[in-house]
Amino acid sequence: MVSSGSKKQQRETSILLGITDLYIKTGKPIGSNTLKDSGFGHLSSATIRNYFSKLEESGYLEQQHSSGGRIPTDLAYKYYAKQTESKDTLSKARKKAIESDLQFKDKEVIGYLNKVVNLISDSTDCAAFITSPRFDQDFITSVKLLSLEGGRALAIMLTSFGMVHTEVLYTDMKLSNFCLKRIEIYFHFRMTGLDKPELDEDELKLAEHFYNELMLRHIVGHATFIQDDLYKTGFSKLLNYFEFREAESLANGLSIFENPNLMHKLCDEVCKENHLKFWIGDDLENYVSENSECAIIMVPYHIRQKPVGAIGILGPTRIPYRKLFEILKTTSKTLSDTLNSLLFKHQISYRMPKSNALDYKNSPSHLKRTENLLLDDRSKPR
Repeated sequence: MVSSGSKKQQRETSILLGITDLYIKTGKPIGSNTLKDSGFGHLSSATIRNYFSKLEESGYLEQQHSSGGRIPTDLAYKYYAKQTESKDTLSKARKKAIESDLQFKDKEVIGYLNKVVNLISDSTDCAAFITSPRFDQDFITSVKLLSLEGGRALAIMLTSFGMVHTEVLYTDMKLSNFCLKRIEIYFHFRMTGLDKPELDEDELKLAEHFYNELMLRHIVGHATFIQDDLYKTGFSKLLNYFEFREAESLANGLSIFENPNLMHKLCDEVCKENHLKFWIGDDLENYVSENSECAIIMVPYHIRQKPVGAIGILGPTRIPYRKLFEILKTTSKTLSDTLNSLLFKHQISYRMPKSNALDYKNSPSHLKRTENLLLDDRSKPR
C-alpha cells in the first residue's frame, strides 16, 4: 500500500495521484516526460521512471507495451478515489446550478425522481440510477387501453405521483378500438363520478371486470413489495468511452446495469453504512463473467434524516472521481431537502420494503395503508 510517511513515500504518493489524474483526463498511457511536463518539473525523467517501476511492482501501475507509458490499475483508481473522496473541488456556481435544476414543488414524487436520475446522467456523462421507498396516497388518475391480438388489451395506468404502470388484460370478447375507448370513459366515470357512459350489457360487464382487475393488481403490487423501487437511465452514454467500444466490455457493463438484485444489494450497503461508497474494477468481479472495467459510485439520500434510498452512477474505471463525488453529494443533499419539503407540503407518507411477504401479514398497519389506494367506486353516493 502506498504510504505518506517519509518524504520519499510522499513523493511516490504524489506521482501516483498525478499519473492517475492525468490518465483520467487524457485516456492515454503516461510516460515520464509527459508527467514531468504536467507539474513534476522539479523531478528528472529518470527519477520519475524509478518511481514508475516501484509503483508497477506494487501493483498500482501497468505497462501495456515495453516502450509505452504506464496506466493505472484498479488498485491505483481505488487509492486515488479514497484520497480525493473528501476534497471539495466543485465551484459554488456549479453547486448552485445543480440545486436550481433539482427544485420541484409539484406532487408528482415519482416524476421528480425520474427527473433527478436524468439530470444525474447528463451532469456526470454516465449511466445513472436511483432507488426509492414506496410512497403512499398514490392514486390512479388515468387509464388508457390498447388492443392486442388474442383477446388481450394493454392497460397503461398513470398515477398522481407520475408513475406509469402497465398490465395485460384478457377476455374472450373481440375488442375493437371503439369498445376500448368506451371502457376508458367508464374508468374515468368510476374514478371521478363524472360523465357516465351508456354501455350495453356486455360492455358494462367487461368494463367492471377490467376495472376491478386493474385496481386489485394495483393494490397488491403497491402494498406488498420486498425491494426498493428502481429508476435508471443513460446506459447509452457509456458508448462515449473507448473502454466500452468492445462488445465484451459493453456487455459486462450492461450485465451490471440490468441486474436489479445487484443494484438493490449495493443500495442496501450504502444505506446501512450511511455514506458515499464506490466499487471499482475487480470489486465487481463477483457480478460479471469477465474482468470488469466498470466503476459504481453511490451515495444515500434521506427523509427525516433517515437513509431511505441511494443515487448512483455507472461508468468506466477511468472517470473523474473527485468531480463526480461532489456532484453526487450535492445532488443527495438537494434531493433530501426537496423530498422532505414535498412530503410535508402534500402530506405524503412512505414505506420501506419488507424482507418477505410474512412481514406484511404481521404488520399492523398493512391493511390501513391500503386504504390510501384507489379502489372504491367514487361514482356511488356515500
